[in-house]
Formats: sequence, structure tokens, C-alpha cells
Amino acid sequence: MTKKITILLLFLIICAFGVSHSLHVWAAEHDDVFRSTPYPLPRFLSINVDKVYVRTGPGKGFPVKWVFKKKGIPVEVILEYDVWRKIKDHDGDIGWIHKALLSGKRMGIIHSDSLVSMYRKPKSDSRIIAYAEPESLGRVESCKELWCKFISSGYKGWVKKNLIWGVYEDELFD
Repeated sequence: MTKKITILLLFLIICAFGVSHSLHVWAAEHDDVFRSTPYPLPRFLSINVDKVYVRTGPGKGFPVKWVFKKKGIPVEVILEYDVWRKIKDHDGDIGWIHKALLSGKRMGIIHSDSLVSMYRKPKSDSRIIAYAEPESLGRVESCKELWCKFISSGYKGWVKKNLIWGVYEDELFD
């Protein structure tokens, strides 16, 4: 009896390893199941039109969760499925929108409880040219190590990167 149990246990261990190994191989080969483009995930984009329905799933048949009513709002793309993008907004809400409703134009939202200084140069001792209110929407023109050039309400100035939702801490671009 113990020999049969030992053989059965050995068989189960081999089967379990085989299934586990097969799942790992499958996952590695199908890493692109939620990838439709070669672009990195996650990444920031912005809303391209004035009215966008955000849905519970990747398709027009899924219910609408909420509606964006302003062009230019930044969103973080966290998954892709065919022509649909799973996005997260600056409040942390998650939903799906069609890729045609997105733009590569970099936008940001001031993420602060108080006014944020916009500087003439990317230095704290530079002249302040304007103050951006919390939740202000603006275009992010470029980002250096700690600063981003931010354009909002007709003003263009440098804002500390950690005060803008819509750019990553280590992101650099012109």
C-alpha cells in the first residue's frame, strides 16, 4: 500500500510541476495579451475631445461609469485590449475608453492643496511669474530632472515635477 501511495504522490508532484511549468511558459509567451501597441505601460496620454464615455469594460456594450466633459485631461493608460485602453484618472478612478479619444499631447494637473509657484527658470531662486491653483489643467511642454515647463491660463513657467499629476518622477522629455 505504501508503495502505491509513494508512486501516486510522485505522479502528482510530476503533474503539478508540469502544469506549473506549462503555465509559466504560456504566460511568458502571451505577455502581450493586454498589449496592442509597442508603447510602454503604464504611460500618460490626454483626452482628445470634449465628451468621453468611460466604460466598465473594453467595448461599447459595457455600461458607462462616468463621462469626461473637457478636452485635455491627462489619464494614465494602464492596460490595452485591441482598440480599448484601460485608464486611471487623477482621482484614481479606473475605466475603459476607445483609443481614438486619446491624444499624445502631454497634459498635467496641479496636484497640491495650495497655490503652486511657476518659475521663470527651473530653479527655486528664480523669479516667480505666476501661481497655479490646485487642480489647474495645463500643457506639460518638457520635463527635466526635478522640473517641468507647464503652460496654464496663458502663463508658461517651470513647476516642480512632484506637483504635477501627469508625469512620472523619472521621466525626461523635450
